[in-house]
Amino acid sequence: MKTTNVLLSIALLISLLCSISQAQDSLRFRGADGSGVADASGLPTTWDSQKNIVWKTDLPGPGTSSPVILGSKIYPTSYSGYAESEDEPGDLENLFRYLICLDRKSGKLLWSKKFKAKMPDSVYSGGNNSKHGYASSTIATDGKGLYVFFGISGAYRFDLDGNIKWTADLGSGIHGWGSATSPLLYKNLVIINASIESESMVALNKATGKIVWRAQGIAKCWSSPMLVDVGGKQEIVLNVPKKLTGYDPATGEVLWHCEGLPDSYLCPSVVSNDGVVFAMGARKNTTMAVRAGGRGDVTDTHILWSVRKGSNVTSPVYLGGYLYWFHEKNGVAVCQNAKTGEVVYEEDLEPEPDLIYASITAADGKLYAPSRENGTYVVAASPKFKLLAVNKFQDDPSRANACIVVSNNQLVMRTDKAIYCIGK
Repeated sequence: MKTTNVLLSIALLISLLCSISQAQDSLRFRGADGSGVADASGLPTTWDSQKNIVWKTDLPGPGTSSPVILGSKIYPTSYSGYAESEDEPGDLENLFRYLICLDRKSGKLLWSKKFKAKMPDSVYSGGNNSKHGYASSTIATDGKGLYVFFGISGAYRFDLDGNIKWTADLGSGIHGWGSATSPLLYKNLVIINASIESESMVALNKATGKIVWRAQGIAKCWSSPMLVDVGGKQEIVLNVPKKLTGYDPATGEVLWHCEGLPDSYLCPSVVSNDGVVFAMGARKNTTMAVRAGGRGDVTDTHILWSVRKGSNVTSPVYLGGYLYWFHEKNGVAVCQNAKTGEVVYEEDLEPEPDLIYASITAADGKLYAPSRENGTYVVAASPKFKLLAVNKFQDDPSRANACIVVSNNQLVMRTDKAIYCIGK
């Protein structure tokens, strides 16, 4: 009996430790489940170049992908050789991309893999065009491999030491805004929205990189596919221009669709809660709520609400019955009632943030949103607006376009110049 109890205690301890480890990892775009919400405590509200900085590591080049965290390792991506400077972009033929591995505790560079970009990639045309599209796709990992998407350069599986296991060509299409969608893992599949490259969403076999299914007819869509739980099953929901669509993740079959957001292109990814999908986007700024799980055209039966209020670039978070998001260029923070779509508050951010392209991260009662050039805004995660802080790195004025990641009750943030661990 004593032996049985000891073994049971050990099993419970192992289970607890595994759960804790998984909770500290960030395995894909917008965290463990793609929601942008993380469980943490004691996160810092304020920081600068010195205050609350645990470590800082320079990167080999810019990028807007979020780092992923797996155990004791951090994996960001970067690019170099082209479009690093707006005034002198250089020669497209010199474009290289990087897969990087850092030690989670110290920030020490463990290894960096550099490889040539396939040509012809999109040409940088000035301002923000293309510049954000050369290393914008966040890695996905299942703890065994690293799944990376670099537009026309293709999809890759690396092992955890950075060795290439396979590559897959997902098309040759390019766009002036570049490529930005992030991979989604489902069982033995890697699912990628290759809208720009081939106007399709593609599922690859994790082990071989071979195409398992392809869903076509997806044009000008920079949204990342997201899994939605519906009655014990899962669906992929993709925010497509003028149409919101649910797919069978195993086969790519269209399960349902409804009238979507009114525009010729879309960027934000959906979030969900209790089987309800919240989609946002379009230049007319629209947000809608749709009950997943239907079949066929569910426009008349499953749309719960749609309001002319939203963001054209950033994705929202759902938290405690509310949607929170920051508009990408209007300099406002918005809270909506998720049940009705009613705007609870719409408040100006001071000082003016200029552009915000990074989707917010919610954790420890706070909302974190990096602006591109004017610091990270920290707002109370509450239906009553309260701006808590605006934080800048005095010695790093470079662009910040990536979502902040939460790990071990610390924040991991990247700019074009460096990656930071912020906390205690």
